[in-house]
Amino acid sequence: MTDLFDLAALVTARLDAVNGRSREEIGLRILKVTEEAGEVAAAWIGAIGQNPRKGITHTSDDVAAELADVVLTALVAITSLGHDPRHVVTACADKAAARLDTYPSTPPE
Repeated sequence: MTDLFDLAALVTARLDAVNGRSREEIGLRILKVTEEAGEVAAAWIGAIGQNPRKGITHTSDDVAAELADVVLTALVAITSLGHDPRHVVTACADKAAARLDTYPSTPPE
């Protein structure tokens, strides 16, 4: 199994070699996250058949795969900014976990 953080570093290195590391290039990598999120939205619309002209065109597996693309693309963007994505994601997870501790474990009645 491929480690996502290692893969993000490899993809970033490849992009750096091909496209350079200009401010504009880094910005495009960040914008790529939005493009991938749009593909998630399109897949979800297709999964629920929201467009009556097209009907159901996607599955929940398609939606999950598009979400995974968002994750990898975000890791590449974080790496491209010069940050360690493992550290950034861990800090985010720790912050989310701390918020969970402030909520009751059972819903209020």
